Amino acid sequence: MVVQDEDSARTGAALLAALRQFTREKRGKSWWYFLSTAVMLAMALVATVFGGPLPLRVGFSILSGFLIVRLFVIYHDHQHRALLDGSKPAYGMMFAFGVYSLAPMSIWRSSHNHHHHHNCRLKSSHIGSFPIMTRERYVQSTRWERFQYLLVRHPLTILFGYVSVFLLGMCLAPFIRNPKRHWDALLALVVHAGLGTAYYFLGGWEMVLLTLVIPQFVASAMGSYLFYAQHNFPDVHHHQDDGWTYEGAALESSSYMRMNPVMAWFTGNIGYHHIHHLDPRVPFYRLPEAMRSIQELQEPKTTSLSPLEIARCLRLKVWDPEAGRMIGLKQVWSRTQSHS
Repeated sequence: MVVQDEDSARTGAALLAALRQFTREKRGKSWWYFLSTAVMLAMALVATVFGGPLPLRVGFSILSGFLIVRLFVIYHDHQHRALLDGSKPAYGMMFAFGVYSLAPMSIWRSSHNHHHHHNCRLKSSHIGSFPIMTRERYVQSTRWERFQYLLVRHPLTILFGYVSVFLLGMCLAPFIRNPKRHWDALLALVVHAGLGTAYYFLGGWEMVLLTLVIPQFVASAMGSYLFYAQHNFPDVHHHQDDGWTYEGAALESSSYMRMNPVMAWFTGNIGYHHIHHLDPRVPFYRLPEAMRSIQELQEPKTTSLSPLEIARCLRLKVWDPEAGRMIGLKQVWSRTQSHS
C-alpha cells in the first residue's frame, strides 16, 4: 500500500495522474473474464431447461440474472474503452450482448457518457440517471410534475426496471425519439420478442419465464437499484453549476458500496463507484488494487446492500441545498412550513 503524508494529499490532476497507472488493461485477463462469464451464463440458462426439479431450475434462472449483471459490467467497461477496446470480435459480441440485455450501444454510450460528465449536476441529472429536484423546485411544481418525478424514483419503478428502465427507457423511448440513430433499440425489442416467442414454442410459458423473464427481471432490478443507490445515498452531495468539479463529483457524489466477496464478483466491483467515476478507463478487475494503493481513495462515502441501507436510500427524494443533503417527503413539507 502506498502511504502518503496527510498534508500532501493529492487532488485534481495529481490524483488523476496517480490513478492513470491502473488504466492499463491486462488483455488476456479481460478476455478470460468476459468469455468465462458468458459461458457460465449460457450454462445457467441451459440448466433452467434441463436442470431437474422446478425449484432447482428456478435457482438456475435467478443465477442467470446475477450472471447477466456481471456480464453487463464487463460490457459497460468496454463501452468506456477500459477493456477489449479495438478488438473487432469483442465489439461484435458486446454489440450482441447490448441488444440481448436491452441496453443497445447507441443509447447506452451516449446517455452514460453524459452521466459521467455531468454526475450530480442538478440541471442535467435527468439525462442518463435518476432525476433530482431541489426542495424549492419540488414544492413549486405542479401535482402532475411531482407525480412524474416521484414515479421515476419510486421503489416499484426500480424493482420493475425490466420494463420501466430497460424496455421502455433504454429501448422504446430512444427509438421513438430518433429512429435513425437508435435503430439498435428497435433491434433489441425485436430480438427480445423473438426470443420470447421461440422459447414459448419450444417449452411454453414455463420456459419463457425461466430463460427470459426471471433472468432479465433479476438483472434489471439489481442494475437499476445499483445505479440509483450509487448516487442517491444519505451522504451524497449534489451541485448547481457553481462549485461543480469532475473530481469532486466522483468523490463526493459517488458511493463506495460495501459488499461481500460473492456480491462483489457478481457485480463486477461496481461498488468501487467513486474510483470508476474518477477514471472510467480503469478495468473493473483493477478497481480494488487502485483503492488499496492510493490513500486518497480509501475514505469514500459509503453505502451497502443491507436492508436498512436500502430503505434509507429509497426514502431520499429531493436535494435540500440549505441542509446540504437529500431528504424525504416528510422533511420536505416540515422544512417548507418552518420557512413560511
